[in-house]
Parts: sequence; C-alpha cells; structure tokens
Amino acid sequence: MPTLVSPACKPIRPNLMKPLPLTLLTLALIACDLLPGRAQTPAPAVTNAPPAAAPGTNGFGRRGRGGAPNTNDFFYRLGPDSKPMEGVPKGHFEGPKVISSEVFPGTQHTYWVYVPAQYDSNQPTALMVFNDGQAMMAEPGDVQGHNVLDNLIFRREIPVMLGVFINPGRRPDQPEPNPRDWGDRTSNRANEYNPPTDKYARVVVEELLPALRKEYHVSPDPELHGIMGSSSGGCAAFAVAWFRPDDFRKVITFVGSYTDLRGEYIYPELVAESPQKPIRIFQQDGRNDNRRPGSPNNDWFLQNVRLMKALTAKGYEVNYAWGIGNHGQKQGGAIFPEMMRWLWRDQPVSTDPNDQVERSFRHPAAGTK
Repeated sequence: MPTLVSPACKPIRPNLMKPLPLTLLTLALIACDLLPGRAQTPAPAVTNAPPAAAPGTNGFGRRGRGGAPNTNDFFYRLGPDSKPMEGVPKGHFEGPKVISSEVFPGTQHTYWVYVPAQYDSNQPTALMVFNDGQAMMAEPGDVQGHNVLDNLIFRREIPVMLGVFINPGRRPDQPEPNPRDWGDRTSNRANEYNPPTDKYARVVVEELLPALRKEYHVSPDPELHGIMGSSSGGCAAFAVAWFRPDDFRKVITFVGSYTDLRGEYIYPELVAESPQKPIRIFQQDGRNDNRRPGSPNNDWFLQNVRLMKALTAKGYEVNYAWGIGNHGQKQGGAIFPEMMRWLWRDQPVSTDPNDQVERSFRHPAAGTK
C-alpha cells in the first residue's frame, strides 16, 4: 500500500478503497515539496514537446466561468513525484510519430512514446495512454506525466510501462494542438472526444495499438492497459474503456466533461442500465468547475458526481477526489501520482524476504532497447 506523507512528514496509510482525503493529500504534496533540502532541480525541456500553458490561466487557456475565483492556480501544486529526482533513471521520448485514421477519414494523429529506462523489449510491458498528449508531457506543465512514470516505476509503485502521449486528430493542413490551444476549434478534438460512441475507442484500439505493437512489446493483457485525460479528453478516456473493456480497463479522468457536449450526460444512466464491466476508474473534479444553475445536463461538477454515484451503485472499483478548483488540471496534476498508485495497486508482489530483486529499486535493464 502506498504511503502518503503528512505536512509533518509522518507516514500516513490511507484506506485506498475509500475516496482519498483531498485536503490532507494536497497539503502533503505542497508541504513536503517546500521542506528544506527537498528542492527539486527545474525540469529540462522535453524534446519535441510544445510550449507550456499560458501563465495565469487554468490550463485550458481561460479563467474560471461564472465569476468563480481561479482557485486552481493558488492551492494545487506539483509535488516531488511529478518532477525529476536525482538518482532516478530517466526514460526518453520517441517521436513524434504519425498514424493516419480510417475511423475519421482525412485526419491523422501525432503521438510520442515515452520509453522508461527499465523497458525490456523481451518482456510484455504495461501501457498508459495520455489523451491531449501535448499537454500531459509539457514542461513546465500541470501534469508532466513522464516524470511520474520515472519516479513510480523506479520505486516499484507501478509496473514498468510505456507512456503514449497522443494528440487529437487533425487534417494535414490544420495546426498541431498545443498547451495554449488544445485544438477544439483547430482540430478534430470535439468530434473525437465528445460524442458518447465507440469511434475514438476504435482509434486507440484499432489504429494506435497495432502501430505500437510493431515497435514495442506491449502486453496483450487488458488489465495492463490504462488511459487518462482531462475535460473532453477524460470523457474520451472513459469511452475507450466503456466501449472496449476487453482492451482497456484502467481510467483516470480530470474534470470530465460529462455534460451536454454532444450528449455526454447520458453516461450515468448508461452505467445504471448496462451490465457491469471490468473497469477501474479514478475521477477528479472541482466544485467550481463550470457550474450551470438550472441546467443540470450542463453542470460539470454535478455530472461528475452523478457518474461516480452510478458507478459506485453498480459495484465498480471507483475512487474520486472533489476539490475546490475550476475547469483545469491543477488539482488533477497534483494528485496524479497517487491516482496512479491506486489505479495500479494490484500488481504482483513478492513477499519473500530473500528476494533481493523485489527489495531493490528498479534499475535499467542491461542490453535492451
């Protein structure tokens, strides 16, 4: 079981089958990042990564709606697990790579593959897909997912896994989405991420996975396939697991847009009416996320809570964290390492005291790609 650290840096072991204590977790991340002697080296620029989000925005290029304060910028900060650590082996990005889409004719998807230092091409490897990949890998950024992979893999808190950072599709004449412009008006993002259909799931399963398997030893086990995203990208992540649970079973969503954007408000009812699927999900949202009094189908926070309740009532493995933030990635990014620990908590572990491999950090595999 993972250990959180309190503001006094005393170990705390939460019951991870219950919602995480948001205030304690956030304070822990902030406090221990600011303790003397724990300062982190500024992250180097990621090769081929687009620029970071504009300062003073909520990560989506705009401030909070409806007069709400932009609390994201003030109270949620990345902790040590989201930053490079001295002595931790670093993976590397390969890409950008491009695949043409038959599901959305005339479009193509750009993606980067983060290969951890411990990747062994002779071993089947777990997979984590990041929607809106350009934003999830940006440094500085609100998530910096590749640093989280480095740190947690090294300490054996998650299995060795490839990180695939994929952008929304676009026509060749359209610009690549970037952290300042996520592509809703300049790419195929809205058509792919918002409708509650299996079309984006087909992109991931039928187009991305075959391309990955040509170059990497991706495990065929759906229990070792995870996907995450923010806002509409979070809905797309949920849709991939919902429509293709034989291929993806682990999901993380930040501020999911389960609203009237292309009819995504139907998911709570869909969950209630459908047989239970082998999906594990961690949701995050904020109480100031695009509230729409009198319009329940267009209230972001309400719809996230409704989906959580529907999943819980149906018996799904679900965890959640409701913060105070607006529509952005600040809180999700701050707790992303803990979300990953919870999502991947059931991987095999040796309890043999003589197993010195299990008791050691994961170092790079010698002589492999």
